[in-house]
Amino acid sequence: MSPEGPADKADAVAPAIAPGSNRGARHGLRRVVITGAGTINALGHDVASTLEAFREGRCGITQLDFRDVDRLSIQIGAQVHNWTPETYFNRQQILLYDKFTQFTLLAAKQAVAQSGLNFEGALGLRSGVVLGTAGGGLNTWDENYRAVYEEGKNRVHPFVVPKLMNNAAASHVSMEFGLRGPAFTVATACASSNHAMGLAFQMVRSGGADVMLTGGSEAMLCFGGVKAWEGLRVMSKDACRPFSANRNGMVQGEGAGVFVFEEYERARARGADILAEVVGFAMSSDAQDIVMPSAQGAERAITGAMVDAALDRDEIGYINAHGTGTAANDKTECAAVAHAFGHHADRLMISSTKSMHGHLIGGTGAVELLACIMALRDGIIAPTIGYQEPDPECALDVVPNEAREVRIAAVLSNAFAFGGLNAVIALRRA
Repeated sequence: MSPEGPADKADAVAPAIAPGSNRGARHGLRRVVITGAGTINALGHDVASTLEAFREGRCGITQLDFRDVDRLSIQIGAQVHNWTPETYFNRQQILLYDKFTQFTLLAAKQAVAQSGLNFEGALGLRSGVVLGTAGGGLNTWDENYRAVYEEGKNRVHPFVVPKLMNNAAASHVSMEFGLRGPAFTVATACASSNHAMGLAFQMVRSGGADVMLTGGSEAMLCFGGVKAWEGLRVMSKDACRPFSANRNGMVQGEGAGVFVFEEYERARARGADILAEVVGFAMSSDAQDIVMPSAQGAERAITGAMVDAALDRDEIGYINAHGTGTAANDKTECAAVAHAFGHHADRLMISSTKSMHGHLIGGTGAVELLACIMALRDGIIAPTIGYQEPDPECALDVVPNEAREVRIAAVLSNAFAFGGLNAVIALRRA
């Protein structure tokens, strides 16, 4: 899609950097690579099953199953089914861990196991964790509000506060692995995970840490969580169809994605399996409206990530879109991409995996990064499923309905949040 005007504008703002150059190396900054990944989401309880679902274009959106779902207008979501916390945690831990923390710990254990790292000794002092979430312990809020207001109880469990706080998952991950470096949580609505991962990247790149566990999680699929989102009137009652002309809203999901970000020379020296290289990150604020997105704000983040990564526009082969399936978001994002990439937008692939795993709100960028890694490592582009009708305002290659095998060198992952908060990450093939 190259409407009149955007190409000239993009030419004016695009990074004038030689292909393949390394901005970080020129400025004495360290390279950052991904050496471990873990996830649980509606598509699978690990990375392998999630990637298989991406390749197959499988939908994880089903009828919701929890207490009082019959009182909701929206009764579909990308829920994690067959979840039995007792399989992974003892009774005392379950009393301490909200569902979002449980998801995070499982994903973190998978990521660390794949990385082969041991954080005992000096490495623990040079390692940390930064995670994203929007709702935090929302299940705990929901359960205890019900107990006090509906059931008339006058006491709640002593662990309610440490269980529901947004930093609970980050704190428990740091304790699980002995991470004594930076440890905190970022809450920027739907951009939380991308902000967290971008900050983790910057810390390792600048020398503030050697290893960071990062990503995000969300567990909003409970009565109170869905009821609150119903009020916004942005939810679909039947399916998530990003970029399709007949799209009618987003569908919530739940789960977590966690990654090991590691300094490149360290990873290479120990013979680590490098999944991808993180090469750029940019943030912007629309400073405009609390819910309506701005194409200009999104474009600044997209262009900024390419500048930070020292990537020319034509080096980007794929974008994992924010692509929520709402009328306003999808057309705004497509306009931002068209402006940022000019004529190269016609050759880009851009897909929304939210059509499969739903919108994990604060955790969504973390699960979506798996699709970016798959594109770089395996040469498989995850599709936008549910696509039915072309929309002239979304006239990009949205990889409709079927995965595609293409060899590419670099990708972007977009996240644009309520409040006008934008965060874009750039990755390159290892």
